[in-house]
Amino acid sequence: MNKIRDPEEKGILVLKDSDEKREIEFELKFLASLSINQRFLLMQTKSQELKSNLVKNGHRKTSQIIKRK
Repeated sequence: MNKIRDPEEKGILVLKDSDEKREIEFELKFLASLSINQRFLLMQTKSQELKSNLVKNGHRKTSQIIKRK
């Protein structure tokens, strides 16, 4: 049986089977429970995580401009 726990209850979604609709509902409910400041902090944290993963995997370098003579 599928079960959604409250976000206040550690914020963990427990599903026996994959259910995309319930996952999205859980995410939206969690995000709606955050204040504006918490949302921006979460966004900044996730952006930093993404940046560090890109650097770690060698994908952060910008393309180089080559000038023709």
